[in-house]
Amino acid sequence: MTEIRNYMEAVAEVARVAGDIAMAHYGRNPETRTKSDGTPVSVADLAAEQSARDWIAQRFPDDGIVGEELPSVRADATRRWILDPIDGTYTFLQSVPLWGTLVAVAEGDDVIAGAAYFPALNEIVVAARGEGCWWNGSRAAISTVAAMNEARLLTSDARFIRDATRRERWLELQNSVRAMRTWGDCYGYLLVATGRADIMVDDVVSDWDAAALIPIIEEAGGVFTDWRGTPTAFGGDAIATNAKLATTVRDILIPAGITATAGAVS
Repeated sequence: MTEIRNYMEAVAEVARVAGDIAMAHYGRNPETRTKSDGTPVSVADLAAEQSARDWIAQRFPDDGIVGEELPSVRADATRRWILDPIDGTYTFLQSVPLWGTLVAVAEGDDVIAGAAYFPALNEIVVAARGEGCWWNGSRAAISTVAAMNEARLLTSDARFIRDATRRERWLELQNSVRAMRTWGDCYGYLLVATGRADIMVDDVVSDWDAAALIPIIEEAGGVFTDWRGTPTAFGGDAIATNAKLATTVRDILIPAGITATAGAVS
């Protein structure tokens, strides 16, 4: 059994274990069904998440586990692991390589470490509080773009922004930037954390979509909040930016009168 010295190593190891299981099914038309929420799940998702759970149970048997595809275990434990075995299942099933495996460790609402592994691209980004953000073994850093007309904006799918007020604000943001692309799901956040994009916005995210990403963005020097400006992975939506654009982007997206939790945007 590999010795794990800290949680940054642990989340990276779990992400690789689960991601490699998923990769074994990639491009092979795995058996798939549609979940009650209308999204697909394949045997690859289930096998990858089970492999992560087995790894955690062997090494951290008292910890809770919350995942997208399988029932929660000890979800009220002081420390819990949050898993998304294949973030971007539709992308995965279309043999597009922009999918990833997300693993986070949280104590209460504080995510202490997170990893995003992209097996089809051979990229991994991992971060822990106070330990920095690391991309394939090198320090990751957000961009220094400071002007909106030079910014690169990403989203998973703008059609999901259905609220009229929110959509109006999204269009204002979209029209103010240099380029907008739908290189979405977790890959978009990787691009922000590594300075290859400047803004990533999602109108709807689950805990397992966002938990690994908040330490990655913040430790790379960026700002991660929900659409109320609160620095949380558990708000149901997400805005990730570099530091220089953080206030401007949130001034556009967040209606006046909504008060963010202290410390959301410096």
